[in-house]
Amino acid sequence: MAKIFCIANQKGGVGKTTTAVNLAAGLAKVDQRVLLIDLDPQGNATMGSGVDKRALPMTVYDVLLESAHIAEAKTRSELGGYDVLGANRELAGAEVELVDQERRERRLKAALEAADADYDFVLIDCPPSLSMLTLNGLVSAHGVIVPMQCEYFALEGLSDLVNTIKQVHANLNPDLKIIGLLRVMYDPRITLQSQVSEQLKQHFGDKVFHTVIPRNVRLAEAPSYGQPGVVFDPAARGAQAYVEFAREMVARIAAT
Repeated sequence: MAKIFCIANQKGGVGKTTTAVNLAAGLAKVDQRVLLIDLDPQGNATMGSGVDKRALPMTVYDVLLESAHIAEAKTRSELGGYDVLGANRELAGAEVELVDQERRERRLKAALEAADADYDFVLIDCPPSLSMLTLNGLVSAHGVIVPMQCEYFALEGLSDLVNTIKQVHANLNPDLKIIGLLRVMYDPRITLQSQVSEQLKQHFGDKVFHTVIPRNVRLAEAPSYGQPGVVFDPAARGAQAYVEFAREMVARIAAT
């Protein structure tokens, strides 16, 4: 049975897509079968996986509108070693088209049930806004991985996300919970970041992942080459941290 996780944060620019792409590649490196679903119309996770979003014959849009199965619409990230259910600008139209449809927030969940046996992990890269697309991701998932920077405004965004997860848990998906908080773009030389990191550990305890992703130029460069950072420069500190994070994820799941 596949473990399905949303990578979500209602604050933009916190490294959601970087985390989704590199965790997918990291899990593939430790011999897991992975599907990465891009639920953002910008298609950054698709492009970052080395897949040309403009050339896709079918995308997650077709799956949400029930005109294709995941098995038909997925493509392979040859560099990353995982499957991608890609997105492009067409996906923005799905919001409008789903408004008057039945089971509109459960379309992705239903599609994933048919692909359950094919994967060990399904990672869903959600857009920063709370939209029908994000809702489809949250209703499908067993849990949420929250990438966040150790800054004051990130804490405010986190409280909004926790409230959203509580609402979805209460009304639509009783399985949904926060799996863990991942500290990203971390620079231990900045005093505030160290302070916020400590606050997170005090408040959330073992919900804070042990792995910390450092601020790393090579991770930032990788998408422009259409590669996950883990593949682009495996020796970089950021890449090694994501592989370590993948190992921690596998260990966590094995322990539950």
